[in-house]
Amino acid sequence: MMKISPFLYCCLLGLVIAGCTNSGHDYPDERRQINAMLDEWNAAAAKADYNAYFKNMAADAVFIGTDAKEYWNKKSFMVWTKPYFDRGRAWSFRSMERHVYFDKGGKMAWFDELLETRMKICRGSGVLAKQADGWKIKQYVLSMTVPNEKTDSVVRIKGAIEDGLIKKLQK
Repeated sequence: MMKISPFLYCCLLGLVIAGCTNSGHDYPDERRQINAMLDEWNAAAAKADYNAYFKNMAADAVFIGTDAKEYWNKKSFMVWTKPYFDRGRAWSFRSMERHVYFDKGGKMAWFDELLETRMKICRGSGVLAKQADGWKIKQYVLSMTVPNEKTDSVVRIKGAIEDGLIKKLQK
């Protein structure tokens, strides 16, 4: 069985999502609900409200963080984040720009957003599903942005760290 790296998986998912164009389908009420839910989700992390944060994620949700090793199902993400929430401060993300798209039936949506964070500008993107109790995050990807003119410098910094991981993942 072929092993697919998380990066390749995300690229393939992006291609699939890109192929699902908005096709003019808009659901203003659903868009408002999604924006409110995502804003609530970010606010829950800033207030270190563990239960409010995780109620917005589907049972089978996946969270993909900025480090190549950060790929969690909901249960493992809950375990990893618990100490941060318990100390009374998790993280603070504020959406500065968000785009939301829907499938034809209005039951699936995907979004991307630019976030103000302690890491400066990050990009969040995700897949959402309409469930009986509202919109839930099925997959979330957090990425740090890198200005194009600084890419070579960043690659030099992370190269020594990630070269070993690349070899491990290629096996």
